[in-house]
Amino acid sequence: MAGILDLLNSDLGKTIVSGVAESTGQDTNKTSSVLTMALPVLMKAMQRNTSTREGAEGLIGALNKHDGGILDNLGDLFTGGVNTDILQDGSKILGHVLGNKQQGVEQIIGQKSGISASAVADILKTAAPILMGILGKQSRQENVSTSDDLGGLIGGLLGGNSAQKEQSFLEQILDADGDGSIVDDVAGMVLGNADKQKSGGLLGGLLGGVFGKK
Repeated sequence: MAGILDLLNSDLGKTIVSGVAESTGQDTNKTSSVLTMALPVLMKAMQRNTSTREGAEGLIGALNKHDGGILDNLGDLFTGGVNTDILQDGSKILGHVLGNKQQGVEQIIGQKSGISASAVADILKTAAPILMGILGKQSRQENVSTSDDLGGLIGGLLGGNSAQKEQSFLEQILDADGDGSIVDDVAGMVLGNADKQKSGGLLGGLLGGVFGKK
């Protein structure tokens, strides 16, 4: 199974990045950095939510409503700006997936990508329905119907347990409480580990490249 970050580097991913950047008025490279950081975080949060029956059923129900059709009309989606229905859907997805961690996650990603937290929020609201479309399409192809199936699908897209330091980073960023106190700790951890990271695993090396010293 191709990972979520592999998808961002594909032709489809480049279309998504450029479309989201244009729709939100952000630099393409910074938008790419935001999505590179944010999509694994969102998926890790979803994976954590599937640990409860209620969370798993809620996500399966949401994926049933996102059948991947949005991916077939990306040109129309981005032409003239993303419509308000999509943005409202994205806002609801973020609120459900991240809960009270949303503000902290947006703040940290904004600091690391060099744009404001509000700009990160705009990017994520636009990208979240597309991510759900990707997951919904994949879940249909793999006949996902149980929490175990769903956890396996998300784990596969995240690269399983092959990148433990990066998985630890995802856990820490999801513990953000919005007061900014975790930002320095997260930055120190990632920058400190950047030189030690190897390129193995889905997130290995890639996060080091995004967050590492220039």
